[in-house]
Order: sequence, then structure tokens, then C-alpha cells
Amino acid sequence: MPNISVSYSDHKGTRASLKYPFVGHIFLSLCIFWLLSPSSEASAIEKVTAFSLYGDPKYPSGFSHFEYVNPSAPKSGKITLPALGTFDTLNPYVLKGISASRYSGNYGITELNEPLMVGTGYYLESGDEPQTAYCLLCIHLEYPSDYSWVIFQLDPQAQFHNGTALTAEDVEFSFQLLLSDQAHPMYANNLANVAKVEALSPHRVKFSFKQSGLRTSILRAGELPVMSKKHWQNHKFGFSSGTAQPLSGPYRVKEFVLGNYLTLERMDDFWSKDHPVYQGMFNFDEVRIEFYRDRTVAFEAFKSGGLDFWIEYVSKNWVTAYDFPAVAQGRVIKQALPHTIPSGTQAFFMNMRRPLFQSLEVRKALSLLFDYHWINKNIFSSAYKRSQTHYPNSEMGSRGLPLGAELALLDGHRNHLPPALFEEEFKFELYDTTKKRRSALRQAIALLRQSGWDYKNKLLVNNETGEPFKFEILIDSPSFQRVLLPYVKQLKKAGMQVDIRIVDPAQYKVRLDSFDFDMTVYVLPQAAYPGPEQGLYFHSEQADVRGSRNLSGIKNPVVDALVERVAEAKSHDDLVATTRALDRVLLWNYYMIPHWHLDYHRLAYRNRFQRPEHSPDLSLGFQTWWLKN
Repeated sequence: MPNISVSYSDHKGTRASLKYPFVGHIFLSLCIFWLLSPSSEASAIEKVTAFSLYGDPKYPSGFSHFEYVNPSAPKSGKITLPALGTFDTLNPYVLKGISASRYSGNYGITELNEPLMVGTGYYLESGDEPQTAYCLLCIHLEYPSDYSWVIFQLDPQAQFHNGTALTAEDVEFSFQLLLSDQAHPMYANNLANVAKVEALSPHRVKFSFKQSGLRTSILRAGELPVMSKKHWQNHKFGFSSGTAQPLSGPYRVKEFVLGNYLTLERMDDFWSKDHPVYQGMFNFDEVRIEFYRDRTVAFEAFKSGGLDFWIEYVSKNWVTAYDFPAVAQGRVIKQALPHTIPSGTQAFFMNMRRPLFQSLEVRKALSLLFDYHWINKNIFSSAYKRSQTHYPNSEMGSRGLPLGAELALLDGHRNHLPPALFEEEFKFELYDTTKKRRSALRQAIALLRQSGWDYKNKLLVNNETGEPFKFEILIDSPSFQRVLLPYVKQLKKAGMQVDIRIVDPAQYKVRLDSFDFDMTVYVLPQAAYPGPEQGLYFHSEQADVRGSRNLSGIKNPVVDALVERVAEAKSHDDLVATTRALDRVLLWNYYMIPHWHLDYHRLAYRNRFQRPEHSPDLSLGFQTWWLKN
């Protein structure tokens, strides 16, 4: 056997050597074992082309196309789609202004930049698996077992439409732009765990994370939209832009008039046209998006043939407005398309930055006075389901009493939670009788008295100041006024003075961004697997950040802890338990008054479209449709 010689220096700097016979063979064996061990750094690095939050991706490396598309769909034709609102910028990433993607995103066809990976995020959401992403700009990604960093190997063929190569420098520069104070805060929230981004070579970029152990960090990094460094070095990023930036995906901006229309033109030769994620997708040669300020005017344009596709959001119209000749003659198809897509959190948001709404009793009273049953029956033709959760049409919504892992999560915060949370199932009652409606009114007035308000001469006034209970409901859709009026009538029965303020979409956005409202109506998008976006909605750190979607101004340490845990969930079961616990805490604090939801799409479209045989479960999938002939 060989001997091992070990040299060393003593404290005087004198070098010496010791020989250990018979241990050399053992030492060499241990070295070989260490090198081959799964715990060694070299073998702990994963190299993959797709990444799933839980489990394995559905589609293997080298797959040809998604199952919910027709890979042979013909590419042809021009279509015109409606947008209800306006836009004043072509930069979808800034806080200032309204971008067209706010509306075009309803159809999955936008002027957004290609991200590193697709499947999560807004660019191209997966239609049949949640929280799973596939390489697009990258050809693979590498990461260690502790998820402390990720390296994306970019496709050397990637380029913008102007022929400029898309490189790691563009990725690094895009990250810096989106973390600047000029960008919308949602990007800083999504990328909050990214410590730095480094271009290691022209086609290799590394994301280092502040906190290791979070698989979600890799997905959020993969969602980064990659913009042209050269373009934004010559243009001001933080201002409303009337200049189209170079894109790299299926469409480019062909022409536009701010506030009026935007036309997207399909590129025949974009660099990734043969990529599996694009097969059977984006089949229209030209997509024109027409902007309308008034829903009635837009619907008349659809009826007369000026628009090709319509998503109906008004239940009364769905029942009564489709008796025009084109429907009877089969030139327009009216279709209810079932889905399992989690609905957004649509609700009345009470702004607790206003002293009026800081009392739990007041917020609960306002909730009790919302007579959903009457509105659904008389205005919606009983079309909707009442949302009993902030996560409707999803397994993430709370139900029954907290049990198991969910109870364990809440138990640690028992001193900060109402006892009823542990003893009663939360439920919004349906007032299907006059007796129930009157009982709710009495309960509401009793709660208001507990919080210092008194009913005098048919008015609700503050016991200390004598000030009336007065507030304003801010909306940007005139058609929603018919829903508000019955609610306002009930509020006035309790002595409140309530006004409805209708503003245009631009002013509405500005006022929401600066939290300049008393109560408003809004929809928070929800995914099948909630993630870091919940922080943007509910975390106290976002309560005073201009442009955040913590519209109610929630500052609750229990909510903070649960929101943070949602982003760190280690398994599907852990995520379900944590999100249900979060939902339960939000419900019992009455920060919002949830509305209603549907589990089907209400669509009307020209009889010139075709769609795949199997619709995706988790999206409308309009980008998979094509034109006949």
C-alpha cells in the first residue's frame, strides 16, 4: 500500500513532513467516493429544459407541441378585436400611463416581450398545467439542489425583429430596468428574491437569489421579459412611450393611434417560429384591437360586423341582447364554454387608509348590507355564483372549519385571530326573504353603534364628532352603476350618505395607483397555484407602495406571515393549506366584499373561426384558434 506524506509548517515557520503508512489506499478511496457522491457540487447541478414548481413537467424534453393545440392550424387572415378603455403608451412595463396589453391580454395576443421561459407569467400561460415553465429564449437552465441560483443558457439564434442579437446583456439590462423606480412595482415584487443578475458570457446569464431553498424563485426569474438594451439606451423608459420597441416573438407592432387602435402583424420569419411552444399558436396574420370608451357602442360595432369576437361580461345582455339577425342566420356563434380556470378576486375594496374603514365592525356592517341575492336574481338573471372566498372556482379557497395542516398554521396566531374563525364556517348569507334582509340591516346598525356611530333622524352620525357617515364608490364602467344602485339603496337605509363616482379609465388608474378612493371595484387575477403576487395584493410592505394592488391597505402580521409562506410552500398540499389559511384570515377581517364568479366563458364570434377539438383547462386559449379556409 502507498504511504501518505503530509507537509506542514509549525508556529516558527519550520517545515516538516510526516508519513502515515497503510492509510493511503483508504484516503484515495474516500476521495473517489466524495467525487462521485450525489452531495458533491458537480453532481448536484441540475440541467433541464423545463421546470415545475411541484412534480415533473407534463411535456418531456424535445416535445413537438402542446396537447391543446392543432399543430397543423393554417396561418392566415385579419381579425378585429374590441378593447373597452383606452391606452396612452406602448411600454407595458411602466407605472405611468395605460398600456394596450392591459386589454389585449384578454386574448393572449399582446405586445409583450418574449420571456426566458413560458408557461407562467402573462406572456403565454400554460393551458393544461399550473406553475410549469418551458425554455423559450433559453435552451436549458442549470441550478443547484438548494436553488440558490440559476443559470440560463440562451439560444444563440435568439434575436429581435430588427436583426439585433438577443444576448445575456439584454437580460441583465432588462432586470435593472424592471427594478428601477420607473417600472411598475409588480416586477420588483416578483423579482424580490433576486440579489443580482450577471451576464457570464454572451449567451449565459446567472440569477443569484437572496434566499435559497425557494423553487418559485426559478419560475419568477424565467418570467423576466427580455427587452433590447440598445433600444432603451436611446429612449426614456419611465415615460409614456409612443415608440414601439423591438420585439422578438410572433408579432410586431405594425401601426397604432394612441387611444384608438393597435395593429399587431404576424412575423413569418421570427427566430423561434419552429419552437414547440409556438406550434399551433398565433395563427392570425394581423390582429387589430379597436378601443371603445362605451360598452354599448362597442357591442353595436360587433353586431354590425365591425368586430369579430366578443367576450360578454354583462349577464343581462347574455340573456336578452343576442336576438339580432346575424345570430339567427348562423353568421355569429353564441357559446357558453365551460372551464376550470380559477376566478379572480372581484370585490368591493374598502380603503383602510381612510379612518372611516379602519373599524372591523364597520367593514362587517358594509358586508352585511350587500344584498347579493337580489342583485343576482333581478339584474344578473341568476347567472352567477356568490364568491365565498378570495379564490373562487379553485381548490385554494377555504371551506368548512380549519383542520389538519391549515389548523396548525393558524393555531400559532390564535391570539391575533377572532375566536369565530376556529369555531364557525365563514359564509356570506343569502337574503332570499324579507325577514333575512331586515335582520341583516339590524345586525349592521348594531355593529355600527358598537364602533361609535348612531342612527339619528335617518342619518348615521359619529357620536364624538357629529360627522355623517359619508363615502364615495369609485368605478370606471358606467354599466356597473346598475349593480351599485341597489347596494347604495341598502346603505342609505342604514343612514349612510354614499355617492357613485364614474371616471374614465385613465383617471381611474391614476387614482387607484395613488390610493385616492374610499371604496372601489377591482379584480385581482388569481392563478391555479398562488405565488408571490399575493404579496402585491395583501402584504403590509405593499400597503404604501404607489401602484401596488394592496388596495385595502392591509397591514396584518398574520397575513404577512401567510403570504410569505405561500411563496415558500414546499409541496402542493402545503400550498393548499397555507392559501386556505390566508383566505380565512382575510375573510374574517372583512377587508373586501367578494362579488361573484362564473365557471364558463360567455363568447360570441363570427362564424369564421375554428378552434382545437380540446380546449385548454386553464385558459381561454384564443391564441390557438384559426380562421376557416
